[in-house]
Amino acid sequence: MSSKRTPPPSPPRPAGLRLWRAPALAALLAMAMLAGRAAHAADTGAWIGTWSASPQPTWGADFAFPTNIPATLQDQTIRQVARISLGGKRVRVALSNEYGSAPLRVGSAHIALAGAGSAIVPGTDRPLTFGGNTFAVVPPGAPLLSDPVDLALAPLASVAVSVFLPHATAATTFHWDGRQTAYLAPGEHVASARIEAERTTTARIFLSGIQVEVEAAADAGAVVVLGDSISDGNGAGVDANARWPDFLAARLAPRKIAVLNAGISGARLLGDRMGANALARFERDVLSQPRLKSVVVLLGINDISWPGTAFDPHGVRPSAEALIAGYRQLIARAHLRGVRVVGATLTPFEGALAGTPLDNYYHADKDQLRQAINAWIRGGGEFDAVLDFDALLRDPARPRRLRSEFDSGDHLHPGERGNRAMADAIDLDVLF
Repeated sequence: MSSKRTPPPSPPRPAGLRLWRAPALAALLAMAMLAGRAAHAADTGAWIGTWSASPQPTWGADFAFPTNIPATLQDQTIRQVARISLGGKRVRVALSNEYGSAPLRVGSAHIALAGAGSAIVPGTDRPLTFGGNTFAVVPPGAPLLSDPVDLALAPLASVAVSVFLPHATAATTFHWDGRQTAYLAPGEHVASARIEAERTTTARIFLSGIQVEVEAAADAGAVVVLGDSISDGNGAGVDANARWPDFLAARLAPRKIAVLNAGISGARLLGDRMGANALARFERDVLSQPRLKSVVVLLGINDISWPGTAFDPHGVRPSAEALIAGYRQLIARAHLRGVRVVGATLTPFEGALAGTPLDNYYHADKDQLRQAINAWIRGGGEFDAVLDFDALLRDPARPRRLRSEFDSGDHLHPGERGNRAMADAIDLDVLF
């Protein structure tokens, strides 16, 4: 007897279903792979931040410093100049309504290579669009990123970003110590070859970032400096690009590494006032940056010195343990993202701001706390690397004071020579 069974009949094929035989399926897969490779080959670039200015909320007339910007803008153009770090083949701009309580309405915006003063370089002017529109509405608390623009930029190029605000707009989001002249003029002049300004300011208004599309993207990266006025540039000349992160940017540009300055004058690790505390703004200003490789932390001197001054008359000085706990939070959060954290020692400040309303900024007890924090930064082993700016900048004869050749004159902020020394002293390999 035969045990051979008769196979059951094949089920009916659903209408419209096409059966691919093996040779045809293989050909289809090969075509898809080739198309994917072609698309990948056509898109070898990547976007990376090349300049930044950390947003701050404006303050009232009761604070020690004026904002130096109008409280309200209407039917005005603002032209702001920024020197980028990395160059690229395309560019886009970030605006911020971080501290606005109403929508920010942008009538139009342009970008161009910056010329002298308020001028732009002929032939380089490009309109910015936002989702294909020349206008935009930015909700309260939100950022705005423009569409990409074809504008080839060399490393360390200066660009001019012009924004027209047609409606009454409260200037609630800015960056106070921009160290760069911005030009304000009535009417729409975003495409003008030169702006005849009715007012200038050294603050940044709504402008928070610039990104470029770079080639050989695998080699590119970013370093962010999280700091206070020493990094923000107080002590450096206006329109001079002489902050220590500027000099570091010039050193790192040949390595395809951008340097983003997240310094805020008056910034603190734990306290607010001239901007949010570092723990609160760390995600926005640092960890959100694309292709971030490392962050340099130079913060804490204002936490130590502000309490009891006109800045913070009723404040309580934090303990060393509280400050160290704050640094540990930054380190832990960065390491979760695979980001290297480099700690910088706090620089000498004996005699700081003498003869000003803040002449009690320095005290021997405050310096003892600074020394304790520096001892932990150097010897604690928790930062991935250490930049000993204290040892670099201090006067050998009076180690609590800045060396005279590095002092801007206020005994707190390095001048241009000090800033250059800070950048030049960094072993670039420790950053990576």
